[in-house]
Amino acid sequence: MTQPRLLMVLNDAPFFITHRLPVALAARDAGFEVHVAAPYDEAPVAIMRREGLVHHDIPLKRGARQVGGELALIMALWRIVGSVRPDVLHAVTMKPVIYAGLVARLRHVPAVVHAITGLGYLFLIEGLAARIQRAIVKQLYRFSLRHRNAVAIFQNPDDLGLFCDNGLVDPAITVMIKGCGVDMTRFAQHPEPTGKPVVVFPARILGDKGVHEFVAAARALHERADFVLVGRTDPDNPTDVGEAGIRAWEREGILTWQGFAEDMPAALAQATVVCMPSYREGLPRVLIEAAAIGRAIVTTDVPGCREIVRNEENGLLVPARNGAATAAAVKRLIDDPALRHRLAAQGRARAEAEFSVDLFVEQSLAAYRRVSPSSFATP
Repeated sequence: MTQPRLLMVLNDAPFFITHRLPVALAARDAGFEVHVAAPYDEAPVAIMRREGLVHHDIPLKRGARQVGGELALIMALWRIVGSVRPDVLHAVTMKPVIYAGLVARLRHVPAVVHAITGLGYLFLIEGLAARIQRAIVKQLYRFSLRHRNAVAIFQNPDDLGLFCDNGLVDPAITVMIKGCGVDMTRFAQHPEPTGKPVVVFPARILGDKGVHEFVAAARALHERADFVLVGRTDPDNPTDVGEAGIRAWEREGILTWQGFAEDMPAALAQATVVCMPSYREGLPRVLIEAAAIGRAIVTTDVPGCREIVRNEENGLLVPARNGAATAAAVKRLIDDPALRHRLAAQGRARAEAEFSVDLFVEQSLAAYRRVSPSSFATP
């Protein structure tokens, strides 16, 4: 029996390391030759190669929609799929699902696993141009998701319902896997820090992630607590704030910016409260990490976030795009240590029960077995 091949296609190499590396390593250990197609990034690619994975560079630029660039991406995927000849192709996030799914159908890849991780900026904006783009994207999804032997993974019931209601996917091929799993040992429970409360925003500095609502809370409460941004800018995203905007907030004296965190457990452990009032998510892993660390969370009552945080159970839910409500929820947690500690304890327990990385890996490999049982046959 020849060694089966798995090709994982993603839009970002660091995202692969943080969100899908455990699955790739488990597939490798199960006997797969694992290939990863993602834009080149030196440090993540070095990790892939060290683990025996094969990296393929692709010209994918998140947020870009120029026809020439999209065609170049499709052609690159066409060449890679033709060269690798995968037994299973696993596409993660919108562009890989659409374009790699399209190529997989045309190239007759035997088995495909699609991971719908959220609907992105295009499904949040309004206007005629956005409606036209959404209509095109929906047609592309319809084609790509109709592979004869596929599984489509969804992270929350809202996205699943939207795809089924719009006829984008056959409900019979869908499965629900909540999030990407968190290593409960690495994200061990930490006691709350002493001293002045610290409120942490742990995400890319984007409008869509709710940074403006976080800033509204910081303006209202910075004398009561320290407000900290932990995350990078993202120039490819239309709602990116940019470094100049962040520095202006720092000069205003309402918050500090720590940039991208290499040590996420430490970044979250400094927090008294974690606050990410996002507009929509697939299922944000950082909120699982915050719950695992043992922190009360303020987030929004939107798809993805409410799958992790249950209001008054392990955090507080507020309406999206509402800075006043965000500030009020943060203030309530600052003022009530007993409530914070109760929510934090329940968050840790829920993270252990529902969102461990071991469970995520097991469910992901089950999806591979479903579409390609012969790849797991004993030689």
